[in-house]
Amino acid sequence: MAYKTILFIFFINFLRMPILGQGDSAIVLLNLEFKVDSIVENGILNEAFPGCIVYAARGENVLLKKSYGFHTYDSLRPVFISDIYDLASVTKILASTLAIMKLYDEDLIVLDAPLKQYVKGLGLRKIRNLTIRKCLSHEAGLQSWIPYYKEWRKENGAFKRNTISNNYSDKFPYQIAPDLYLHRDIYQKIKRMIKKATVQKSPEYLYSGLFFYLVPEIVENITNMSIDDYLRKNFYLPLNLSTTLYDPVNKFDLNRIVPTEIDTFFRNEPIHGKVHDEGAILMKGVSGNAGLFSSINDLEILSKMLLNNGSYGGKEYLKPGTINLFTSYQNPQNENRRGLGFDKPLLEYDERLSSVAKSASIYSYGHTGYTGTLFWVDPKSEVVFIFLSNRVYPNRTHKALYQLNIRPTIHQLIYDYLGLSNGF
Repeated sequence: MAYKTILFIFFINFLRMPILGQGDSAIVLLNLEFKVDSIVENGILNEAFPGCIVYAARGENVLLKKSYGFHTYDSLRPVFISDIYDLASVTKILASTLAIMKLYDEDLIVLDAPLKQYVKGLGLRKIRNLTIRKCLSHEAGLQSWIPYYKEWRKENGAFKRNTISNNYSDKFPYQIAPDLYLHRDIYQKIKRMIKKATVQKSPEYLYSGLFFYLVPEIVENITNMSIDDYLRKNFYLPLNLSTTLYDPVNKFDLNRIVPTEIDTFFRNEPIHGKVHDEGAILMKGVSGNAGLFSSINDLEILSKMLLNNGSYGGKEYLKPGTINLFTSYQNPQNENRRGLGFDKPLLEYDERLSSVAKSASIYSYGHTGYTGTLFWVDPKSEVVFIFLSNRVYPNRTHKALYQLNIRPTIHQLIYDYLGLSNGF
């Protein structure tokens, strides 16, 4: 990166720097910010991401809320706090799991009921008897993922009949790229492949995104509402979340949305304003596994609602017992660290494998996203850490975010600053 560009990054970050209080505490906080700045700038120089947003708070006290770098490596558009990011798999907790938690609160879903009770047309396949609880905790033994767009290609490279077409028609009305259109019944074809997926005979922990493709149907079959309408009604609108939505390109200028990948293998175009995940775009952008976009201000509100046992602004969105159930370890005796939908700290900390701080308590929870996002809440210490980036830009071979341990290192700095190195 050119020297002038580095100077410009530091200048932009100086302008973004929050006004701190007086005294020793302000100096210590400033020292924390400089340490985070150094880690992030090193990440940018090593192309871990072209830019990012870092948020840290303890209770109502915001410690850091700052944007860094640019949307892309051309350094044309700086990242601002108001920018909107593709959350990737964070969708699993802030869309799918929130919806199921609400249904559970309203006694509309039974966690130990089989999928066949809520999903139509599963036939006699093994998947029909997997329970909601097992699927949410990733202990159903369900196949990890399916590369649908590859499975639908013929040997000559053309797509199989009634899947994806290069031309618009009544049968192929939904455009996902300049020359790619989805069949109108594409979800049924996705579901057909999911119900044929491998299910382990002796299930053990296996992270799988397949169940989350079915969550929109589960919500609709129970409520007669689409998952996005259900979430807007019960969470996003009453919480005044203006940027938490699917398909933001339909509402916001592209300049405000951070691009993800320059796709050279499926859609063959820059992915900007549409979901990055190949499976979620086949769900027309509205899926339970990925597809949700948001900004740091909205995520801050969601974290406060969860941290406050389901209440925010005097309104209860979820019951405290529901939050406790879904965010607790489900089967640690089976070496499974997961809650229901939510990820949890490793049962035995390993800095090479963990996405969060060593000091994050066993009560903490959240999720990571493939695009380089992280949402994490620790109710014991009241620490919230949110990290937004587009580490897959310009392509997913960029893995310095993991190699440099950027997120857990920053997360640990927060605990160290608060004197909570032991998670207390």
